[in-house]
Amino acid sequence: MIGYLKGKILSLGTDTALIETAAGVGFEVLLSGSARGSLSGRTEGEVYTYLQVREDGVSLFGFSSSEEKEMFLKLISVSSVGPKMGIAALSQMSAGDIATAIATNDVKRLSAVKGMGKKTAERIILELREKVFAVNASVSSDTATVVQISSNDEDAVVALMTLGFTRNESVKAIARAREKGATEIEDIIRLALQGM
Repeated sequence: MIGYLKGKILSLGTDTALIETAAGVGFEVLLSGSARGSLSGRTEGEVYTYLQVREDGVSLFGFSSSEEKEMFLKLISVSSVGPKMGIAALSQMSAGDIATAIATNDVKRLSAVKGMGKKTAERIILELREKVFAVNASVSSDTATVVQISSNDEDAVVALMTLGFTRNESVKAIARAREKGATEIEDIIRLALQGM
């Protein structure tokens, strides 16, 4: 499986890039919005990738970070969400915005993604929150209670855990964001991510 590409950017379209690796092979990659932004104006670049193999062809999807790829994998694990919808979501929203929408049950924000209806948005929230809570339940109590947070910050913890951070890392980052004066969940998550 091709999980990462680094090389010369031969061409960059609105949602694709042609990247030539050191072996002289050019890979066409369908990009998320942030991956395209990170390659824009550069002659060389790198992307984390997901390879989709189907009967009618092979597609390679590219992401700006391993965290963004992890969010994509979480999205496509939801029934009725395929790779094209996953990449569309990450082209219209950042991984952090998606995590925030999931944590705050913001169906309206998720369903604003082109091609994603209200029912699909509700399913994403339901299925991904359940996975996050399953991870949460398996964390041992000694690592989960290193830093205490209020119940109001639990949604922010869920959002960060959806991005792949451990509960302990998320709790500490939220505590630091609170110390910096963040009060709204969006500000808490943004400052917590900056401090990761």
